[in-house]
Amino acid sequence: MSRDYRFPDRFLWGAATSAYQIEGSPLADGAGPSIWQRFSHTAGNVVNNDTGDVATDHYHRYAADVDLMSELGLTSYRFSINWGRILPQGTGKVNAAGLAFYDKLIDALLAKNIAPMVTLYHWDLPEALDARGGWLNRDIANWFAEYADVCYRAFDDRVPRWVTLNEPWVVTNDGYVIGAHAPGHRDFREAPIVSHNLLRAHGSAVQAYRATGKHEIGLVVNLEPKYAASDSAADIAATARADAYMNRQYLDPVFRGEYPAELTEAFGDMWPEFPATDWPLIQTPFDFLGINYYSRNVVRDAPSEHPLRAARVRQSQNVHTEMDWEVFPEALTRVLVWIKERYGNRPMYITENGAAFDDPELATDGVIDDPLRVWYYREHLRAAHDAIAQGVDLRGYFAWSLLDNFEWAQGYAKRFGLVRVDFDTLERTLKSSARFYAEVIRSHGAVLAGA
Repeated sequence: MSRDYRFPDRFLWGAATSAYQIEGSPLADGAGPSIWQRFSHTAGNVVNNDTGDVATDHYHRYAADVDLMSELGLTSYRFSINWGRILPQGTGKVNAAGLAFYDKLIDALLAKNIAPMVTLYHWDLPEALDARGGWLNRDIANWFAEYADVCYRAFDDRVPRWVTLNEPWVVTNDGYVIGAHAPGHRDFREAPIVSHNLLRAHGSAVQAYRATGKHEIGLVVNLEPKYAASDSAADIAATARADAYMNRQYLDPVFRGEYPAELTEAFGDMWPEFPATDWPLIQTPFDFLGINYYSRNVVRDAPSEHPLRAARVRQSQNVHTEMDWEVFPEALTRVLVWIKERYGNRPMYITENGAAFDDPELATDGVIDDPLRVWYYREHLRAAHDAIAQGVDLRGYFAWSLLDNFEWAQGYAKRFGLVRVDFDTLERTLKSSARFYAEVIRSHGAVLAGA
């Protein structure tokens, strides 16, 4: 007998994007520059020196893109707001033209019965705020709350779900530790300061929402389950440190009011003493948790890798994406169940899940055939269903991404989209994965029972 993979009746079926990756026109209509505007325009930071100046031109083509979402049957769409479009200097004067763009996008979505999920911060900090210290400045919690409040007052009448931050670990690690993302710092000592200020900003934005908002607000984290390379004590300890750094660094504070002991021990004297008065703010209750899942990580002890003393072990026997991420769907079930067991059975959404593969250039019968991505989605959706079967309160799934786009430091070299974008003509073409996902949505998951 085949397994029944139908999802709960009110399950949300969505796709996700972010502003700098798709919108283009980053300085249009009075918008202020972001750290990604500067970073991508600095030679050597991005593959082929690509920038988000055009991206997929969603800023002008949003209506046609919403039509594509409707064609796929999406019931929700997760997108981010460019902070600098709303407040060009990061604080102070509001840019009416920036508000108007998102007004039009939200109205277009609602006209197609697609519920917006709006992310306030997906990495494009206004350059004016970076010049004032950015995420290293404690004042940023207030700056972020001011910006969030402007957005709530403008859009909350039509937005049922808000997200404060997307992947604070990436903001910290890639932006301030290894320098692969904007603002391009390379200093492990900045990591705890940035992380703590991100958490304070999240709490401040939630508190601002409680003052005026009428719906739901959550936090989105990227999680990567850690597996020890062996059963040696050294590898197990290294795995715990890696898990503390990536997976528990943001969840333990908001849900348990503390940082993981392995993390503070690994950083030692580099870990600051934070005011006790910060904790009530960081622990401000919120409504749901978003999980971005792409891969697992197998870890070995690595004494020379300071301060975590941990290193990845590549699993060459398994399929890897073009990002060199191992495809390991069962870890998605594992991480969702782990959250339920460690932090309680909280409402959750899979807010990103997807893969970059080397898609064919030409369409056959008008469709780009991407069988590996179809397989990827099938297996991960089955894994999500397995978590629901184990009691996880999972309420929606958002494929990453709706469109091929600007993939940060990888430029346009990696394609995650359900829809192919020709970056010369900007023509959109559905991939077979898009048609498969549309069938998943239409059947509410029943099609997943197939081979």
